[in-house]
Amino acid sequence: MREAREETGLAVRLTELLYVYSDPRRDPRGHTVSAVFLGRAEGEPLGSDDAAEAGAFSWQGLPAPLAFDHAEILADARRLLLTGARRRP
Repeated sequence: MREAREETGLAVRLTELLYVYSDPRRDPRGHTVSAVFLGRAEGEPLGSDDAAEAGAFSWQGLPAPLAFDHAEILADARRLLLTGARRRP
């Protein structure tokens, strides 16, 4: 929630854990483990801190390409929201 506020100016309320991503190949800079949460926010995002820009997009309007494995993460989020199906370890 703190990171979202720093990067976008939005107050975010977390609703649930989506998944923990830990593939050593996901970031060429080094092995990174990310706990990804779903949440809710209101308002217009504004880039700040180390994010030059911030925006809100529809599923069909996502920018491409997305960095690292973020397309996979968003596909997992969309599947959960639409069907209730979770990614399996």
